Amino acid sequence: MTLPADLPPPDATLYLRPIWFADTPVGLAESDVRRLAGGLIWFQAVEVRWIDGTDASGKAQVPLGLLDRWQAGLSDRQAERIDGLMAGLTASRAPLTLGERIVRFDTPQVMGILNMTPDSFSDGGKHVDAPERAADAGFAMQLAGASIIDVGGESTRPGAAPVWEGDEIERTVPVIQRLARSGIVVSIDTRKASVMEAALAAGAGIVNDVTGLTHDPRALEVVAAAGCPVILMHTPSAGEDPHGGAVRYKADAVVDGAADLAVFDWLEARIAVCLAAGVQRERIIVDPGIGFGKALQDDTRIINNLPMYHGLGVPILFGASRKRIVGALTDGAPVDQRLGGSVALALTAISAGAQIVRVHDVQESVQAARVWRGLRDAALVAG
Repeated sequence: MTLPADLPPPDATLYLRPIWFADTPVGLAESDVRRLAGGLIWFQAVEVRWIDGTDASGKAQVPLGLLDRWQAGLSDRQAERIDGLMAGLTASRAPLTLGERIVRFDTPQVMGILNMTPDSFSDGGKHVDAPERAADAGFAMQLAGASIIDVGGESTRPGAAPVWEGDEIERTVPVIQRLARSGIVVSIDTRKASVMEAALAAGAGIVNDVTGLTHDPRALEVVAAAGCPVILMHTPSAGEDPHGGAVRYKADAVVDGAADLAVFDWLEARIAVCLAAGVQRERIIVDPGIGFGKALQDDTRIINNLPMYHGLGVPILFGASRKRIVGALTDGAPVDQRLGGSVALALTAISAGAQIVRVHDVQESVQAARVWRGLRDAALVAG
């Protein structure tokens, strides 16, 4: 193998994207392959990408066996950055222990979506004002293989009207209580601190905030005090409309010279804020926020570069179920005809190492994930 000649400018910020994936590490030298995030995927090289202070960018493909030699030509700050990103890429993700339930991340997990809203873009009105029926739907998702049920009481579709926190609590708490009493792991999909508190008191174990704890000034305090796992999703807006503030990314939506707009940089910064507030790294999950304030080309770039996000060192949740990206890539398929595309996106994310896929169609997604897992196991056995 030849050492790449390209090196970044000394002031450039670096990012690592795992490439050259292998079905099994058997037969490969230990120095030439790494396990991705403790899962069932191995990689043999990284694409080093960089952006300097003038927003000029570059990249180089570096085999793992040559990474130390290539890294020796970097500045001390950059070499430290590489070490940190590699540690993030390769560290096993600690399981979540939630009461008697354990959610493991060495194999992909499915999160089922349970909307208690009248106006969600896909299933609005299906369960609103019917907590018993909604809970039954949650039980069915668990029986179909969902590890987590994500309960939400406010639609985040583009143009949706904000919901008063009291209404959101009234919609979600009765369902959460029923599911939690049965031992089901429940996450509350909300951006309001008071709703988080009510849901956690009712038995929810995870907070899923589409604004990454930026919408409500008390949200971070609530999560830190509860010690609960939190899902930080990227959105360019902390205001009432999580789709607001859409931008044209100067470089791309994965890494960008403007750190407050870059998805990776934004998530990295939010993790740092949570750690400083006392949230344990093992309790943090990130979501790149497909569709939120992003154009189609941004979403596709994020998905194609999803392995890079493992460098953040925390589990990745991926949610694109029935979203407009499916319609955009399939000649405008309506929401109720996006099953195939949704499963395809979920499998793409799983193949990139995403630990959780958030879906409406649990049975089909679980089946796809299990087939994928079976093929990975077979590859390992065959060597």
